[in-house]
Amino acid sequence: MDHSRRRTSGEGRRATTLELFYDLVFVFAITQVSHLLLEHLTWAGVGQSLLVLLVVWWSWNYTTWVTNELDTEAISVRLLMISLMLLSLLMSVAIPQAFEERALLFAGSYVAIQVGRHIFLTFIAYGPGTVERERAGRILTWFVVAGVLWIAGALVDGPARVVLWLAALALDYVAPLVLYWVPGRRRLAGATWSVGTEHFAERFQLFIIIALGETIVITGATTSDLDLGWARLAAFGMAFVTTAAMWWLYFNYVARIAQRRLELSEDRTTLARDGYTYLHVLMVAGIIVSAVGDELVIAYPREVLALPEIAVVVAGPGLYLLAHALFRRRMTGSWGSKRLLGAAGCLAVGAAGPLVPALVLAGLVIAVLAAVIASEHVAAVRRTRRGEPTPLERLEASANRGEPTP
Repeated sequence: MDHSRRRTSGEGRRATTLELFYDLVFVFAITQVSHLLLEHLTWAGVGQSLLVLLVVWWSWNYTTWVTNELDTEAISVRLLMISLMLLSLLMSVAIPQAFEERALLFAGSYVAIQVGRHIFLTFIAYGPGTVERERAGRILTWFVVAGVLWIAGALVDGPARVVLWLAALALDYVAPLVLYWVPGRRRLAGATWSVGTEHFAERFQLFIIIALGETIVITGATTSDLDLGWARLAAFGMAFVTTAAMWWLYFNYVARIAQRRLELSEDRTTLARDGYTYLHVLMVAGIIVSAVGDELVIAYPREVLALPEIAVVVAGPGLYLLAHALFRRRMTGSWGSKRLLGAAGCLAVGAAGPLVPALVLAGLVIAVLAAVIASEHVAAVRRTRRGEPTPLERLEASANRGEPTP
């Protein structure tokens, strides 16, 4: 039985309600990662939080690639998605003690998600002899090998667990770069994958919304549990403004231009892999760290924060802006100088952290974000006054002339 997504000529492919339902689990997962980082503001805690985030992201990311091609109206696909959703929820429940007593639940759920999904693709979704089955079998092979390391790591303690899990994570993240090469088999080409650009880009945009929504949840939950004075209310407002600024920076024009670049690319699979699969997780990490910083500022608005807490407040927005610059570099071949300067500005603001209360520090970070947004708006206004096309108009003009894109 063919489970490929049905395609109608001239009809755009959008995210389905099943995919949106599936995403609900990852609101909880992102919240769990944020709490893990907040409770362990040490280098070890940062490393653990990063590893957990990369696992959560890899689980969601592969499902997005799969649903980009599968027909989510098929009953078997729906059952697969609901099963993956339950396993993802179990994985998320285990996150706070992922490196302690719930290591096996965390690793076992993740392995079951990745291996189970690709068993379905290899033996149920696609017919014998098809390139899709061959492709799914290659991916399954990589996940089985990595899965042995994940489970082995869960069964040991201490540094051995970390070493085994880092090795497993390295295998997971290297696999797409080598297109799931298996010794003795011919190499796959990027064209083996079909990327429906509108659906694909929308799914990653929605995950950014999930991460931003998690910051709103943390902001509201933290504030509701504390006594409210003018300083805390000001910190609450600043947290919201920071989240709104991050939304603005991504959805003002970055999302549209990136989607169009992907659509026009001659090597769509590689661009989608690099720009979305790898670089978007840096944006999500920046949002999560920023959410933790917001929670600290709301909790202690009048106090001078400790150095690890200062680092969190400035590093979140800084990492987010840096990820944007890297994303632009990969998608367009040029650097976003204003966002790079903004990232440097966030780090520079950190130098004032030991001298000012948390509320002032948060205000300085917002000033940097506002400066980036304002400078880009001013540049756009000046471009319009000179009669120059917008970046999206230039892209469309190049496409009409038949010029190649990245």
